[in-house]
Amino acid sequence: MILTDAALVAALRTDLTAAGYGVSGVEDVLGPVAADALHREEPVPALRATEASDDVVAALVRTFLLGSTTPRRLLERALPRLTVDGAERLGLVESDGDDVRARVDLRPYTAVDGGGEVDWWIASDLGELATGQALRTDHVLGVGGASTTLAQVTVRDARDLVLDLGTGCGIQALHASRHSRRVVGTDISRRALGFARFNAVLAGVELDLREGSMLEPVADERFDLVVSNPPFVITPRTPGMPSYEYRDGGRSGDAIVRELIEGVGAVLAPGGVAQLLGNWEVRRGEEWHERVGSWLDASGLDGWVVQRELQDPAQYAETWIRDGGTTPDRDRSAWAVRYGQWLDDFASRDVEGIGFGVVTLRKPVGEVSLRRLEEVTGTVRQPLGPSIAESLAAHDWLQSMTDDELGDQRLVVAPDVTEERYLTPGDPDPQVVLLRQGGGFGRAVQAGTALAGFVGVCDGELTVGQIVHALGALLEVGADAVAADVLPSTRGLIRDGLLLIAD
Repeated sequence: MILTDAALVAALRTDLTAAGYGVSGVEDVLGPVAADALHREEPVPALRATEASDDVVAALVRTFLLGSTTPRRLLERALPRLTVDGAERLGLVESDGDDVRARVDLRPYTAVDGGGEVDWWIASDLGELATGQALRTDHVLGVGGASTTLAQVTVRDARDLVLDLGTGCGIQALHASRHSRRVVGTDISRRALGFARFNAVLAGVELDLREGSMLEPVADERFDLVVSNPPFVITPRTPGMPSYEYRDGGRSGDAIVRELIEGVGAVLAPGGVAQLLGNWEVRRGEEWHERVGSWLDASGLDGWVVQRELQDPAQYAETWIRDGGTTPDRDRSAWAVRYGQWLDDFASRDVEGIGFGVVTLRKPVGEVSLRRLEEVTGTVRQPLGPSIAESLAAHDWLQSMTDDELGDQRLVVAPDVTEERYLTPGDPDPQVVLLRQGGGFGRAVQAGTALAGFVGVCDGELTVGQIVHALGALLEVGADAVAADVLPSTRGLIRDGLLLIAD
């Protein structure tokens, strides 16, 4: 178990800083080819790039990223204040004579969320790349793609009390600590909480960490923000099927995501927001949004779900069997058995697809007013947190605004919006006009003649009502007809950030 001795961790922080063991420092030592290969989980170029180097960053890379044996003298140079003995006392390494080997993965982490750039080191269990073995079932995962996605979509305005449910190595709690007074992190895994505690001390952050399942450790508290990268993987509950704490919630099918969506409102303060990632089953005869929509209805919360990906059962099984370290080339028999168990499990519930997406919930102060389920599978501009926060604020503003009141507003086109026109050669008028958003969700909105003309005049000079009346006269259809055509779309463009209220 990794330990948290404040003095030793402080020495480690000083040594890592002095060594230049950061993301850019690692990439400089490896070079672009080896760095890119390592991102693809291929260690050979990185091993070759560091094997003959006396550079201290190279020694740290070989030890903590690649899981290689490192000569004690090299690691002593890299950790002069902590020393190898201190690293052993913390549980970071173990030594055998002059050879030292890592017991944990310790890597630099740099990211940009809605609050700006972060720069930490994150400890977790060594992965399959370093050990060459399948993961242990109580494996503590480091920062993966899902973790990064959640950090980037989370709203980052100031919050008093934040809950990171299923904190794992603590990465979401660390992000939340920058814009909140207090952060509570919960996890069913005691080992995960140990890593989270270590990472918090290494980052100089204070977290309130508690052991327990789902919402049990915080049942009597109310939070302004809840974030969760829950163990959402849909794993068969078949005897002999390994279950990994970091990804498998112990429920059948997608029940854990349903339970969280329907139950998280119990710990949200009025106006509080919950954001989580999840998988959901798409069963024969229904659309994905019907199933998830029923969960929103049961929650009693404002809800916005964005499905980002849809996999068929075979694709999904392959992804997560490999994730656990079983591959057809390592163990063809185990691969075939587990593949069949996964397909049988999905077939038992008529599952035809598995969706992945982002769920944003909010406890309404009054009546529920937001129920939005959409599929956005294209490229988005991260971080999305600011766009989500702005859309929630725009939704509230529009809810309180009648069409007559909207007519008194002045609007401007957002600076990232462009107009695309598609014409048949020789035709004077376009067949299709698209308003395309460069940032955020990268939305493309098809505009008819009236809407395209309306948006083209939104420069903050004229009110919405003045533009509508002018278009009615120009198109010879009257202001009422233009209003009926344009105002619903205008509300959508404001909500999604393509049109902004003029200063």
